[in-house]
Amino acid sequence: MLNKVTVRSERVLVLGVLAVLLLTGVVWLLGQRLHVAFLPDQGAAWYYWQLPEPTVWTRLSAWLGYAAHQVVSWGLIYYAQTRVRRYSIGLKRVNVVALAANAGFVALHLAQTHVFYDGLAQDVSIFSSQGSVVLLLVVVLLVENRRRGLFAGRRAPLPAGVADVARRYHGYLFSWAVIYTFWYHPMEGTSGHLIGFFYVFLLLLQSSLVFTSAHTNRWWTVSLELLVAVHGTLVAVMNSGPDGMWPMFLFGFLGVFVLTQMHGLGLSRRTRWWLFAAFAAAVAAVYAWRGYGRLDEVVRIPVIEYLVLAVVALLIWLGVLVARPFGRATAPAEPPREECATGTGPT
Repeated sequence: MLNKVTVRSERVLVLGVLAVLLLTGVVWLLGQRLHVAFLPDQGAAWYYWQLPEPTVWTRLSAWLGYAAHQVVSWGLIYYAQTRVRRYSIGLKRVNVVALAANAGFVALHLAQTHVFYDGLAQDVSIFSSQGSVVLLLVVVLLVENRRRGLFAGRRAPLPAGVADVARRYHGYLFSWAVIYTFWYHPMEGTSGHLIGFFYVFLLLLQSSLVFTSAHTNRWWTVSLELLVAVHGTLVAVMNSGPDGMWPMFLFGFLGVFVLTQMHGLGLSRRTRWWLFAAFAAAVAAVYAWRGYGRLDEVVRIPVIEYLVLAVVALLIWLGVLVARPFGRATAPAEPPREECATGTGPT
């Protein structure tokens, strides 16, 4: 049927976002019946939402679900890269399979939470979950360097082969970051969990639309990048109130936007200057109240992201140098996109 009727990926994207909103509501509704007696909070390195007395079965239920989800996702990426390899406006069979698989694993994790509760958090550090998302965001900057640059539209001078390797393998890394984070948490109905799961569901939707025009739509992809600012800010406010660290997340991620991300949207120079001025004015207003002695909060996240990017680029470059004597190709040619009306670069 998909071979005879073209289902536009942009239409599926819109319907998918509506489905994500509905699914987040289901998580909230079912989360009202979860009642676990948690251990006392033990600080920033402690993940609160885990069973006080886990069992072999509670652990296996999370790890086996995660492993199955991960293997299926990587298998679909490999299939798309080796069998499809063309961008198009319409949905492909592999997209339908990916959408169904991700929906099935979301349902599985929801059921697993209500039967066994625990996610992967019982066995791994909370910083591993947070770090996986940071790594995803950093590699997006690396992959998009060729199209939008890194600083005010200027490309970073990356060594030969680094960007090609990042473009070829980023899907595998992003899949791991999203799915690992998804299975790290039980599907609780708290405000923080709901915001996080809403974001993760959108990322799973994005991964399901691989090799379509929706997957590379610049406004959609930059919206996904900006949502981390919304998520981080809201969670910080909920956890520590208006005097907490929320400006670090809000202005940190918005700082990356005005430095890098907005330059890939085709905006006029005047519009970009207005956006930068609005950002600077907001920073000045907030820190007039908060105290300019804390202004360093604004640069923490951008500095971390760009430093991590430099480290990742260096590691990829070293890997390319090691692989070169063995005659292994670092990356295939860019897949053709002449069928793709809005393709602007992979994410």
